[in-house]
Amino acid sequence: MKTNNILFVAALWLPSLWLGAGARAQVATQPSVGQQPTGAAASGQQPGAQQPAGTGAIVAQPGTTPGTGVSVPSQPSVNSQTEVPSINSSNGPVNLQPNVITTFNSGLGLAPTGLTPSGQQGAGRSFTLQEAIDFAVSQNINIRNSKLDGASAEARIREIKASALPQVAISSSLTDNIIIQKAFLPANTFDPTAPADLSIPVKFGVNYSANATASVNQVIYSASLNVGLRAAATYRELAQRNLQSSKVTVAEQVAKAYYGVLVALERAKLLDYNIGRLDTLLKETGALNKQGFVERLDVQRLEVQANNLKAERQNVQNLIELSYTLLKYQMGLGINDEITLAEQLQDRNVDDLRPLISPDPTFRYSSRIEYSTLESQIKLAEQDIELTQKGYFPSLSAFANYGYNSGRNTLGQLITAPWLNFSTIGLSLQVPIFDGFQKKYQIVQKRITLQKAQNSGELLRNSIDLQIRQSSITLKNSLQTLQTQQRNRDLAQEIVRVTQIKYKEGVGSSIEVLNAESSLREAQTNYFASLYDFLITKVDQDRSLGRLYVGN
Repeated sequence: MKTNNILFVAALWLPSLWLGAGARAQVATQPSVGQQPTGAAASGQQPGAQQPAGTGAIVAQPGTTPGTGVSVPSQPSVNSQTEVPSINSSNGPVNLQPNVITTFNSGLGLAPTGLTPSGQQGAGRSFTLQEAIDFAVSQNINIRNSKLDGASAEARIREIKASALPQVAISSSLTDNIIIQKAFLPANTFDPTAPADLSIPVKFGVNYSANATASVNQVIYSASLNVGLRAAATYRELAQRNLQSSKVTVAEQVAKAYYGVLVALERAKLLDYNIGRLDTLLKETGALNKQGFVERLDVQRLEVQANNLKAERQNVQNLIELSYTLLKYQMGLGINDEITLAEQLQDRNVDDLRPLISPDPTFRYSSRIEYSTLESQIKLAEQDIELTQKGYFPSLSAFANYGYNSGRNTLGQLITAPWLNFSTIGLSLQVPIFDGFQKKYQIVQKRITLQKAQNSGELLRNSIDLQIRQSSITLKNSLQTLQTQQRNRDLAQEIVRVTQIKYKEGVGSSIEVLNAESSLREAQTNYFASLYDFLITKVDQDRSLGRLYVGN
């Protein structure tokens, strides 16, 4: 329980630490649309909407993250390229075809997951996002428990069907009549001369009696049993819906954790690149200071920034390891297992992502697993009422008995003397007449239960409508923010390029360069924070439209 609490806190804590670069870097948040309902039919409770990711600094230590098998890129050399490393680009329309939905679909690129192969080599087993979800579906404890519930449901169904088969039983008994019961008979029965009012006691029975019987009972007609047999199929359907609901939840959790790790790694790569570039600038400025072209104060300012970035290396190392731990927990892996992510994020043009915010004309409520589960529950409630109503109907069954019995005054004779056989067949008809209105009030209670389920269906439809509207608005805002942050990042890169040229030519100050570098890192941080928000919001939208995970 303690481990689960720690991991739950980590799940809430990681996004705010992954995506920032210091106290000054603030990420633009999305306007709140309101609480996002879960679609729970029974309670109708609505938890809060997805919170935007916070900010925090990430710097990756070169090498492999201990205990995770994560290969972190090393720091760029002094002669590193001047261009900012970016995520692999791809071309082509976004996959939004409603009839071409794979097992996991987030509609982010040509690949339904919006990812491309990373080519990363590391220790431990390599997982794509789809493979991670498939592994979690087979290993997650909640899903394993749902499968056990399904197996229990199948056993319950077989139990109901078994009551329609012949019931065969064998019984036997051995009785020692210690004191044989006596009956009083008129004395003239045995002695005609005895007085008419005289009675004598007579033993009826023997000291030992035995019986062995085989019986067969077969239901011929039972209205209640017929309803139970029809309800068995609905019961199986409900168990399958519950299993599918668990799979959707696990797919959502794994996808968000997987995207979180990818964004953290990309942010770490970028910060490593910035550290390398700052080191290069520091060496060049130090050389200029020795030649007397710049002041010692300029070198010291650069050293302060370099030291601040390098001080964050160990912190990000722990954060990356913790993010992998969370992913492994959601997948059902052991904490000490080593894994490698086989995919990385696609760098998509914002215009390519705009179709994602358009409404889905093919949406139906039944595509939401919560709604189809509620439909099965309502069907079961209706059949439960019918089952009680059928209790007023008569039931007919046939029976057959065959056996042997014997009775002797000594136990030895009971064993050696022959036994006498007997046999009976017949029909048994039971007609309920009056039960004190018991079934009547049972039906009243079950009708109320059905009405509550139907009201929950209305609440769930409204909740789904709200979720879809909220996710669409939030996704639109996330896309606008991502576009703004992408533009700010490009502008910040251009400003850094110009200020460095001016500084080298002696027409600019070192403060301008430091401010430009700081603004660039803040813009990069905000961009990745917006990218993370967009990915998570897209997962929430696919969940609300019932197309996040489609599997068996």
